[in-house]
Amino acid sequence: MGRKGQSITLSLLEREKAALEKLALEYGCVWGDRPNISKLIKQIAKRELKIAPNNDWQLERINVLERIRTFLIDQGQIDEAIAVAQILSERGELKDIALKREIEKFLQQPLPTWRQRIDSFIRRQKPFQLSYQDAQGRIWSFSIHHAQIVTHEKRQYLDCWATETEGNLDLPELQHNWSLRLDRIQDAAVSPLNEKWRSHLDSISVELHLYRGLAFAYQGKSADVHNDWHPELPKTRQVIRQVTSTFWFFREILPYGKDCKIIAPQSISDLFKQDLEALYQMYNPKH
Repeated sequence: MGRKGQSITLSLLEREKAALEKLALEYGCVWGDRPNISKLIKQIAKRELKIAPNNDWQLERINVLERIRTFLIDQGQIDEAIAVAQILSERGELKDIALKREIEKFLQQPLPTWRQRIDSFIRRQKPFQLSYQDAQGRIWSFSIHHAQIVTHEKRQYLDCWATETEGNLDLPELQHNWSLRLDRIQDAAVSPLNEKWRSHLDSISVELHLYRGLAFAYQGKSADVHNDWHPELPKTRQVIRQVTSTFWFFREILPYGKDCKIIAPQSISDLFKQDLEALYQMYNPKH
């Protein structure tokens, strides 16, 4: 006579049953090719599978993972970003409702089709045509020969080299460079261009002198080609950097104030002085 097995009855919602079946598949608890919840429970009872708390992570860990997720998105590594988002979505510590909804929305549709196409062209180093309507209803079209997704001041931008220059107010040497804010693109048409990919954006070599505490505290940037103490001027740090956008360059050095001076080229120095003079006139309209 065969041994009579014992049975238990589980009261489960449909989504809970589906979750258990998913776990059973993940851990190989199957009958034929179908998930078997009973086998899953047996493995847990035998301590072959370990049950761990799902609410013991500190907030700092959640925040770090979220920063990693957004960084991966910026780098175009969507599969990796999805994997991190799935880890976050399964955690019981995720109490921030806004963040939870954002992650759920991302998992449902990680990126719009046009953004996925842009990432694909960048990875394959293939020029492309980008046409879109911005938040103000203006139509823009760019023939892009080099591009990269970057973060400026906590927002994502497409920094790119395009054939078009009309409307670009930068110096003539940099007018092929554009910095397009991605969250202002609601929808876009992206198509291939039969052109040659450029290895980099246009750039200008700029020399800076840093003084006082900044000279000691300055941390080099990836665009710096030289960063050392000046061979002739005491207590002066000489930095030479490749600049692709005067807009972002000026926004970076403005907080340095009197501890930073643009030495060369004169065109960059003059443009920065114009901005400073306009700022001075705004606060001193009678002068």
